[in-house]
Amino acid sequence: MRVSMAGAWTTRKPVVFANDYQLEFLMRACIQRVSQARVVVEGEITGEISRGVLVLLGVAATDTDAELSWLADKIVRLRIFEDDAGKMNLSLAEVGGAMLVVSQFTLYGDCRKGRRPSFIDAAPPEMAEAMYERFVAHVAKSGIPTATGRFRTNMAVELTNDGPVTIWIDTEKNV
Repeated sequence: MRVSMAGAWTTRKPVVFANDYQLEFLMRACIQRVSQARVVVEGEITGEISRGVLVLLGVAATDTDAELSWLADKIVRLRIFEDDAGKMNLSLAEVGGAMLVVSQFTLYGDCRKGRRPSFIDAAPPEMAEAMYERFVAHVAKSGIPTATGRFRTNMAVELTNDGPVTIWIDTEKNV
């Protein structure tokens, strides 16, 4: 079966929810290059970095470790930092940057119907938390200093976007 998603064709099997066919969405991330970022929960700083990237990570109910590994490796090696010539040609590892990872189920908010977003494609909290923790561990294993927010809490995310550079990655087309 071939299903179109915004003009791109895929052979992924659709997932059926309540008799409606929806394309199987996979892990996604909003990546922001920052000069500094931190997460504050109830007045306590739970994660803080200087130069690096802030990753808002969304986990879908259909995600696997293949998407997790691909996305973590992709972000670590993504060349979004400027070299001496001013071109975005250096990766997080090459500039000695850090990664602040914040769980963000709202990346799966579907606003096509009505005025209230539906989050049916987001992973259940227990699954999302386990995938989130494995993602952070995978990044840390690659030698990148990591910091995190606190899962299932109301977080104040503060950042200074450098550039600004903001990149969206959805693993659906890549794994």
